[in-house]
Amino acid sequence: MHLFLADPDTAPFLADELRRAAPGSALRDIDGLGFAADVNLDGLLLAFARQTLPDAVEVHAASINAWADRIIESVAGIFPDDQPWRLHLWPQYGEGKAGQNRCELIRASLMERLKKRRRHMLRSLVDTDAVFDCHTSLVQGVLTSPETGWLSVAPAPRAYALRSLISSFPRGEVPLADDKSAPSRAFTKLVESEQRLGRQIERGQTCVDLGASPGSWSYVAIQRGASVIAVDRSELREDLMRNPRLHFETADAFKYRPPQTVDWLVCDVIAAPQRSIDLLIEWLREKRMRNFIVTIKFKGHDEYPLLDVLKREAQPLCAEFHLTRLCANKNEVCAFGVV
Repeated sequence: MHLFLADPDTAPFLADELRRAAPGSALRDIDGLGFAADVNLDGLLLAFARQTLPDAVEVHAASINAWADRIIESVAGIFPDDQPWRLHLWPQYGEGKAGQNRCELIRASLMERLKKRRRHMLRSLVDTDAVFDCHTSLVQGVLTSPETGWLSVAPAPRAYALRSLISSFPRGEVPLADDKSAPSRAFTKLVESEQRLGRQIERGQTCVDLGASPGSWSYVAIQRGASVIAVDRSELREDLMRNPRLHFETADAFKYRPPQTVDWLVCDVIAAPQRSIDLLIEWLREKRMRNFIVTIKFKGHDEYPLLDVLKREAQPLCAEFHLTRLCANKNEVCAFGVV
């Protein structure tokens, strides 16, 4: 049984997405958390799952020490020796800090037990939100009350193999970036996508920004030292238009073609979702970029099934493909990956 977490406002859309992906599979509604389902995770993409806990089991632990013992029992002899592992532990109940305090006490108890019994595991425990590599194992624990919850163990290389479903950030939540100098808050979507992908626009790279105005995504690329071709019918902020690393083209974002393959396609254009989906698939088929971040915007919830076409067509064209409703997204999702 796998556990798929959802934000409260998107839980119905995750349920619909799961039903379309695995017709006939029974979904168990975990109130306030998400859904449990026995589905095939290989190749699965879920735009509305905030986080996935593979092979999750329900846990009843009467005390803090019992929780710590249960975690140790679940991983002892399972994880490869002397390879890194991570522990993501968070509460999903109540208000205030009581749940978080309990998680911290469980972690402290776990550390003490490992120090006494399994020092090699303590040495291998790492605290980072960097993207998984093939050597990283992952334990996820979510408390639904002080004594109950779910526990998921993913020995290496499973977390890496399922990185389009399993976020390296606890609960799949990425803190929003802050930069008051950016032309708009839209830049947070680009930065979050980079963090989830584990790579970012770098100095010396080339970037095409479609639908660039007022310039937040171009702003990030220029700040990083990249050269940008910004395409829009409206100009960007004045300081960006003067920047020598920015070349502005007054053109239709959907008709623009780069003269050669670029390092990054970034696109946050306001358009009907089918147009943005078609644009991305066309660029992928023609291999016009090496990396990409593209926003798919929606007007109504009935348009979400259009994403199934993108999943089916885009994933085989990529070395890595992600489709996620970011923490920074509203009624939209971001597709990002590596060609």
